[in-house]
Amino acid sequence: MAILRSNEIWEMEIEEIQEKLIELKAELNKNVSKGAAAGVIENPGQIRELKRTIARVLTIMSQKQKEN
Repeated sequence: MAILRSNEIWEMEIEEIQEKLIELKAELNKNVSKGAAAGVIENPGQIRELKRTIARVLTIMSQKQKEN
């Protein structure tokens, strides 16, 4: 999945953001479990980037909810 940028998230509706958040968390769980089972991850930077994107999504979502 492509990493979301701040301006892309701001353009989305809250429902769309929640759906993306679910997708991102599922992908993170998949990558973490792969690493735990195999011991070696193909792209360890992807986990870090997913965590950052999840944090970015949660931050923007809370800001949007405060505005409404």
